[in-house]
Amino acid sequence: MMKLDRIRSLFAAIVVLSGCTSTRTQLADQAYDQMQYTRAEHLYEKVLHHGEDRAVRARLADAYRKHNAWEQALGHYRILEAAHPLSGDTALHFGEVLRSAGEQAEAADQFLRVLQQTPENHYALDLFGSTQGYGSFYDDSTRFFVNRITIPGVSTAIGGIPYKNGLLFAGEEQVDPRNANPWNGHSFLDLYHTTSRTEVTWLEAEPIRGSVNGMYHEGPAALSADGRTLYFTRSNYAQRKLLKDERNTSHLMLFRARMDSTGAWGDLHAFAYNGERWSTGHPALSADGRTLYFASDRPGGMGGSDIWRCRDNGGGWSEPENLGPTINTPGNEVFPTVNGNTLHFASTGHLNMGGLDIFETQELDGSWSEPVNLKAPINTPHDDFFFMMDSTGKAGFLSSDRDGSDQIYAFTLYEPMFDLVGFALDDEGNFLPDVAVTLTHLGTGEDDSTLSGPDGMFSFKLKPNSDYTLRGVHQDMLSTSRNLSTKGLTRQDTLHASLNMTRVRLGEAITINNIYYDYDSWEIRLDAARELDKIASLFMDNAGVSFELGSHTDSRGGDLYNLVLSDARANAAVNYLIQRGVDPARITAKGHGEERLVNGCANGVRCSEQEHQANRRTEFTVTGVASMADTHGRP
Repeated sequence: MMKLDRIRSLFAAIVVLSGCTSTRTQLADQAYDQMQYTRAEHLYEKVLHHGEDRAVRARLADAYRKHNAWEQALGHYRILEAAHPLSGDTALHFGEVLRSAGEQAEAADQFLRVLQQTPENHYALDLFGSTQGYGSFYDDSTRFFVNRITIPGVSTAIGGIPYKNGLLFAGEEQVDPRNANPWNGHSFLDLYHTTSRTEVTWLEAEPIRGSVNGMYHEGPAALSADGRTLYFTRSNYAQRKLLKDERNTSHLMLFRARMDSTGAWGDLHAFAYNGERWSTGHPALSADGRTLYFASDRPGGMGGSDIWRCRDNGGGWSEPENLGPTINTPGNEVFPTVNGNTLHFASTGHLNMGGLDIFETQELDGSWSEPVNLKAPINTPHDDFFFMMDSTGKAGFLSSDRDGSDQIYAFTLYEPMFDLVGFALDDEGNFLPDVAVTLTHLGTGEDDSTLSGPDGMFSFKLKPNSDYTLRGVHQDMLSTSRNLSTKGLTRQDTLHASLNMTRVRLGEAITINNIYYDYDSWEIRLDAARELDKIASLFMDNAGVSFELGSHTDSRGGDLYNLVLSDARANAAVNYLIQRGVDPARITAKGHGEERLVNGCANGVRCSEQEHQANRRTEFTVTGVASMADTHGRP
């Protein structure tokens, strides 16, 4: 985890060293327990200088891991592993550090060892799953362009949100060590504002005006749509004193502030569901301001820190609601943000690249979709979090420690373009030239047309996130159409589609594939319905053509009975097509009984069920063409 782990995991806390101890190891352990990792590392190193101690080295490795010093942590874990194979949480943490170093195979071995010891460890199972097929995280790496922004006046920055033609964010300064946060030697977090000078260079950060910033941590924050109400994370303190629980831990709280007429922030109120024994923070607001999302390790969660929400009931916020196991895991889910109708959040669980990864999900009819990892370059093997899009929905800001410290990165979404390449084919599989092919964008109604070449080939450019209809017209063929979509496709690609066209032959029966019936039945089967849907589209594409739908039986049963049964089957198919929009004036039904068998399974001949079923078929015949102009929909 990054050096702001206490903000992220929400177990965190600001603690005060309570007294001196008699030995260096005790002092180091005390600093470690109080999350003063820099001090603990220094003391543990001194202990190890005088002799090897496995427990001390394990704590030192973990301190470096929590302090985000990956290289040092990896070295100490390797020493421990070489002396004796690791197990339990130490193996799990070694695997996490290996993942951050890009050593996926070694990490998988550690997670597998944990699972062999504790098969019920779902967190280890997620981490192991993430190491398998790791390359898939880079499949969409051209979808976003990501670039770090430089903000003078702060050493770290997280949680950037659009504010006053710039950014509001939480940041740290370099300060005198005597006044520093014992966690990392920097200042405590404050909320700042900056404006852009160039695409990646910003003006000097200025603390926001008013009474929000205090002695300890403030930030990250969320703004209401009108920009006049601020929800922000804050350490639990009164005046200049931290308030702590019985474990000497000061938890995080959620507060609300309002902007006064001078532009200063004041009128601070604590969130009704803060707790003295758990942390609450990382606020996010829905667009209408009526739903407040936040992260908390309060009781009733799935483990670690979870995403929760409250709704505005007119008289205040409703009781907190956990978003449930689709989103929350035994790991940590933190930093929710709302972008349009999408909820983004960061998680150490699910299938991720290492540390915190950014995921997206949408709520539909009260259920959340399975979270989708945004992959590289949004995510990295390090901690990536707080994903905020601007009003265009095509750019925004994220926070990450990918370069060794917490910084804000600007990103731009590059919408992929798609090429469509297809071939027009006749019913014998031959390439068909001079087919008039039209591509219609179903969202805008715009048409793009071309003729297939001598080899039957045609091509178009497709837009992302769009639905299309592709239609082919030829004077000797029945017109045909099919649907295409680029929705859900994120990588630039070439799509392929064929137009299979049927030659117009008056009076010649054409078998409809897979229109079969169960024995002694005229019910439309599910497999038959799928084929009839295609035929309905074909009939409607050819407005000037009349058709007869003929049905056939096998030879079993009496001749008259089979004639009646086939007529019932033909009428059932015709009725199905009419229900799908086919003009009833252009289609008739005809039952042929067992008169036209396609094989030798006549009366008295022993045949398999499959051979009999081949005779229980449906065909269509073109019975009339009003005019070729009507057939092809031309004026």
